Amino acid sequence: MDNNGIIIFSGNSNPELAKKICAYLNISLGGVKVTTFSDGEIQIEINENVRSKDVFVIQSTCRPVNDNLVELLLMIDALKRSSARRITAVVPYYGYARQDKKVAPRVPISAKLVADMLTVAGANRVITMDLHAGQIQGFFNIPVDNLFAAPVLIKYIRTHFDHDLAIVSPDAGGVERARAFAKRLDADLAIIDKRRSAPNQAKAMAVIGNVRDKVAVILDDMVDTAGTLVEAAQALSREGAREIHACCAHPVLSGPAVDRIQDSALKSVVVTDTIPLKSQAESCKKIHVLTIADLVGEAIIRSYHGDSVTSLFV
Repeated sequence: MDNNGIIIFSGNSNPELAKKICAYLNISLGGVKVTTFSDGEIQIEINENVRSKDVFVIQSTCRPVNDNLVELLLMIDALKRSSARRITAVVPYYGYARQDKKVAPRVPISAKLVADMLTVAGANRVITMDLHAGQIQGFFNIPVDNLFAAPVLIKYIRTHFDHDLAIVSPDAGGVERARAFAKRLDADLAIIDKRRSAPNQAKAMAVIGNVRDKVAVILDDMVDTAGTLVEAAQALSREGAREIHACCAHPVLSGPAVDRIQDSALKSVVVTDTIPLKSQAESCKKIHVLTIADLVGEAIIRSYHGDSVTSLFV
C-alpha cells in the first residue's frame, strides 16, 4: 500500500515511539527543529515541504506535561501556516484527561480546554489511546479515533499466563473494561471495592468475586503513583490469589510509584510505550513494556486511506 503521501513529525515527548511507527510505515521521520529560548520559550521550525500533504504529529502530553502540550500546539500551528492539507494530532497519552468534569465548585474542566486548544491550533483530527473517560471524545468538534491497547495486552496475557485467570478491575469505574477483557480471555471477573480516605490515597477494602488459587491480572488505563495498584494487590493476596500481575496502558509512574511496585505483592506490571519510562522504571525488573507502534501505525494508514479504524478492535 502506498504511504508516500504521509508525513510524520515528532515532538520531544516520545521520539523512540515515533521512530518505531515510521519503521512500521516504512517512511522517514519528518524534519523539525525544536529549540528553546533561555527563558523556556519554545520555538518550532518545520524543515519539510508539507503543502497539501497529510501530516501526523506524534506527541504524548506526558511529563513535562505543559512543555509537551505547548510543543504540540506550536507544531500544529506551524504546519497549518505551512499549508498542510490535513493535520492529525497523534496523542498516545492525552494529558489532563483525568480532569474531565467538575468535582468541586469553581474548578476547570481541563480536558475540555485542552481539546479546544488543539482544535484552535489547527488539528483536523485526533488519534489517541485509552482515554481515561471515553466521553472526552465529545469535547472535540473534530473527529477523534480513540484506540485501545487491548489487542497488545490480550496477546501478552494469552502468551504468558495460564488459563486459570481472573481479570480484576481496581475500582467500579473500570468494570466495563475488565469485563471486556475477561470475556475475550474466557476468564473470571473480580472487582476491588475501593474506599478513598483522602486525595491520592486509596484503601482497597474488599474483593468482589473469587480469586483464590487463580492468576489475578489487575487491569487499568494508567498507573500513576501506584497507590491503588498496590492496595489492590494486597487485597487480592489476602483473598488467596496464586499470582498477582497488572496490565496498564499508560505508565505515568510519578512520585513513589516504582518503589511501591518493587516492594509490593505484584509479580509483574505490564505497560505500553505511550509514555517513555524514566531510568528508575527501566531498571525495575517487575515492569515490562510492550510497544503499540504497529497498532498506531496501522491506525495512521487506515486514517490516511479512509479505511475503518474500528475494525482493528473487533
